[in-house]
Amino acid sequence: MFRLPRPATPSDPLRLAVFISGLGLGMLALLRHQEESDCAHTTTVVISNVVGVAGLARAQEYGVMTEVIEHRGQPGEDPLSGRQAHESVIHRRLVELEIEAVILSGYMRILSPWFIERWEGRLLNIHPSLLPEFPGAHAHRDVLIAGVELTGCTVHFVDTGTDSGKIIAQREVAVHFDDTEESLSQRVKQVEHILYPQVIDAYASGNIPL
Repeated sequence: MFRLPRPATPSDPLRLAVFISGLGLGMLALLRHQEESDCAHTTTVVISNVVGVAGLARAQEYGVMTEVIEHRGQPGEDPLSGRQAHESVIHRRLVELEIEAVILSGYMRILSPWFIERWEGRLLNIHPSLLPEFPGAHAHRDVLIAGVELTGCTVHFVDTGTDSGKIIAQREVAVHFDDTEESLSQRVKQVEHILYPQVIDAYASGNIPL
């Protein structure tokens, strides 16, 4: 069921969990923003599904609690039941920590409908294209193949489709004639690291138009 969190204030900030799977550069931009501004949200925990990724150490440098909740399927295990078992552990931990919203930041697992239904409206993602164009895991490659002149990034609510949730905000980035996936990715990331914290500011304060 779609349900927004309470409107928060700097004196009573929204308690966020940030999900990562790797370097955590978007997470780092959010932590810097929270440290440098009087915003209405705070990162309570950073959760990774992968042991030892650099994002965990970066979060710890900011004094943020980190946890690794791995998914390790057993031979012959039903992938769907295995995913729900993994996510039920995550869900219980979020409830224990009184988390009010989940921010996906380079989290490389597809969340199941079971999890999304419990967090819909309180689950945000940023995608490196101008949705609904170029959803999925290879947005930069698909942009370059299509030969378009503009791409960008999109902050959206997560639903049970593939990058199909309600769009909150977008920013455009020009595609250069000599771009590679790497060069395009780097320019889009620079914009992502500005847009995502700004959107989370408005979201936490109850100022997202629906």
